[in-house]
Amino acid sequence: MTFTETVSISTKGFGDIIDITPRVLSCVKNAGIAEGLTTIFCPGSTGALTTIEYEPGVLRDLHEALEKIAPSDVEYHHNARWGDGNGFSHVRAALMKPSLSIPLVAGRLTLGTWQQIVFIDFDNRARKRDIVVQIIGE
Repeated sequence: MTFTETVSISTKGFGDIIDITPRVLSCVKNAGIAEGLTTIFCPGSTGALTTIEYEPGVLRDLHEALEKIAPSDVEYHHNARWGDGNGFSHVRAALMKPSLSIPLVAGRLTLGTWQQIVFIDFDNRARKRDIVVQIIGE
């Protein structure tokens, strides 16, 4: 059996981190699937999905680490070509990745105690994003 649902969110951009765990859990409940695999996917090239402890200190640490890896204040070839100033957004999203898969066991996502599912919007403007949640199993 396959179940697909889209979760819509509004973001502020610039590394906005949004805890989407409750929304994904709602999709799992709606699916009625007990055993399988949950895939969460972000269409687009400036957003990413990951898991993290959704706590202010570690969220700030992640922002600071990404700023060191792909600084927002340097020139990117993408910016020279398109003039939109979001080259750093594309690089960060490519490093973090647009999808996440989590096993579903006995009707529950196999997340750790302090592990939340987050969407990160790296673009340099606010956006409306649609996140696809697909569950395959029985």
